[in-house]
Amino acid sequence: MLTGFALVSAPLLLAVVIGAAKVRTLSDESAKLVRTGVEATHYSQQLFQQIASIERSAKLYQVLSEPTLLQIYRDGRERLLVSLTSIESVASDPVRSTYVSAIRGSLRKMDAAMLSLTSVDPQALREAVEAIAPMWEAAFQLSAATGEQIETGLSALQKTTADTQQYLFWLSATLILLTALLVTGFTVVLMRPIRQIDGAISQLGKGTFSRPISVGGPSDLVDLGRQLEWLRMRLLEIAQERNRFLRHMSHELKTPLANIREGTELLMDGAVGELDSSQREVATILRDNGIKLQSLIENLLSFSAWQARHSGLEISEFRLRPLIKTALETHQLALLAQRVHLDLKVEDVELRADRAKLKLIMDNLLSNAVKYSPRGGTIFIHARAQNEQLTLDVADTGQGISQDERAAIFDAFYSGRAPTAGHLKGTGIGLSVVNEFVQAHGGSVEIVDGVFPGAHFRVRLPLAPTLEDAVA
Repeated sequence: MLTGFALVSAPLLLAVVIGAAKVRTLSDESAKLVRTGVEATHYSQQLFQQIASIERSAKLYQVLSEPTLLQIYRDGRERLLVSLTSIESVASDPVRSTYVSAIRGSLRKMDAAMLSLTSVDPQALREAVEAIAPMWEAAFQLSAATGEQIETGLSALQKTTADTQQYLFWLSATLILLTALLVTGFTVVLMRPIRQIDGAISQLGKGTFSRPISVGGPSDLVDLGRQLEWLRMRLLEIAQERNRFLRHMSHELKTPLANIREGTELLMDGAVGELDSSQREVATILRDNGIKLQSLIENLLSFSAWQARHSGLEISEFRLRPLIKTALETHQLALLAQRVHLDLKVEDVELRADRAKLKLIMDNLLSNAVKYSPRGGTIFIHARAQNEQLTLDVADTGQGISQDERAAIFDAFYSGRAPTAGHLKGTGIGLSVVNEFVQAHGGSVEIVDGVFPGAHFRVRLPLAPTLEDAVA
């Protein structure tokens, strides 16, 4: 699970790292562009101020010829050279370098006249002043080039930002999809053994111990599966011990009970003298309760024998119609005696199941239907295959099953109300055996209402049981 969490979080962490790197790059480029633009604008403003100062001092010197004006020119010239150097350091592209060179050339022409060590030539001063005009033109072009360069940088930054957004979008989409696939994969890896454990616990809770418990997946869940298998084996041993105890105790009880019944019969037959009415009534009570106790002991023996004999599945391939025909032949006399009609709608389905157990399921359901059907009633047996599953319906036209009985109808030894047509109560084992054998095949049995007038049992079985179901 820790490995799964790490792998699931890895794409998200990768997305965060890549996104942070992209944002950092954009931030650096933006800061560089802003810094370059501010510096270039600042130096351009200084350039215009210094050219204006040089022009003013040169024109005044041309008129007044004051030496102090030369000093002002020299100071302005030095500041202009510093500004040009700064502009070159900020913007080193060829276009702006050309304009800076043009300004330097015009400044050299002015220096030739203004800083001459000989007498000042008026014509040279005029040429120096005229050289200022190209300097202004180069300065304006330099400023325009700087603005254009800033606009170009902004456009490039906007394009880079848009590309980065698109890249991060597709990266996020890809990583989210990858994360979803990883989550789905680990969910499948973890949920499958969890479902196996859940099914195993349900199986143990229902008392079905015949299917081995095997859990795959991570080692912790595999260990838990082994513990559940150990628990299944212990519960199976306990169930077998219980059945052995029931058989032994039943046999031990039958001997003294047989003596009690024999003595009671002797009393009833007058072997020790005629009984008066009160004595005969007491002897009758003893005999009836002895018969009832013997019936209970025989039920215990029958139930223990069934569980001991049918703990696993013996899978074979067979067709359904012949099996139902065999079950009907077993109950043919009872059907004729009750004059019960049959409504058969059975598809000739091919099954892979335990034939003996399915025969016993059919026998018990049919016996129950015969027992509770009124004379001249109808028993419905319908079977169909759908979606790799057999649906078997067995119903009668009796009084049905009351709601208060349904919770216990599949419990062992629960016999419910007395059947109709003079039948004796059953042992209460038949429906519990049906439920146990159906679950052993991985199926289900339920009581259905509203389709037929009487009791309606619906059995659903897979056409081919799983390997786990088939293990004895």
